[in-house]
Amino acid sequence: MHKLAENVYAADMTDKPKKKRAAAQLKGEITAYKRRRILEEASHFFFANGYEATTLDSVAEQLNVTKPFIYSYYKNKGELLYEICQTGIQLSLTALEEALAVEGTATEQLKIVVERVARIIIENQRYVTVYLREEKSLTPDDARRIRDLRHTFDTKLAALLEKGKRSGEFDVAAPSRTAIWVSGLLSWIALWYHEGGRWSATEVVMDAITMVQKMVQPAGGPNA
Repeated sequence: MHKLAENVYAADMTDKPKKKRAAAQLKGEITAYKRRRILEEASHFFFANGYEATTLDSVAEQLNVTKPFIYSYYKNKGELLYEICQTGIQLSLTALEEALAVEGTATEQLKIVVERVARIIIENQRYVTVYLREEKSLTPDDARRIRDLRHTFDTKLAALLEKGKRSGEFDVAAPSRTAIWVSGLLSWIALWYHEGGRWSATEVVMDAITMVQKMVQPAGGPNA
């Protein structure tokens, strides 16, 4: 009987760390969900009304929560704007780094980059548009942090273009400058694409791939 009790106690002690980890994970998931909901609602207001015209009271009312509830997850409206504005470039940078980790030619890697980043911009269109419109409303530090991310993206993209130039796949006079052109082409999708409009998301993505390929390939095509 004592042995059984000891085994039960030992099992309980073994389970406690697991339960704590599970509870911590669940709490983290709930917190992340609440932050996402606040961010999503704020992005709607920033997109429709602009940053200056949006109040946290209106965001709280739409979420059916109090303003202190929002403050428990974000310190102010400016932090909300930063989180929205950095989303597109952070996801794009991750997609670029993942594409560069895939074995293949520069042409193959560039196609993956353009396809993934174009889809990210379409899927996060509201966030990217808010950034393009409201960059001036960011604090100097927040604006610099996002510019640093964009610079990292452009630098890594330029390195990929340089790789293609060395292999003869690409004909680009200045890879660093071409990288900025490619980034701009992709970013501006957010300003003119309309869901359910004339072109589907897939058509836009495929067009982006074609346009970038034409921008970098030697005259006469990839095998010229």
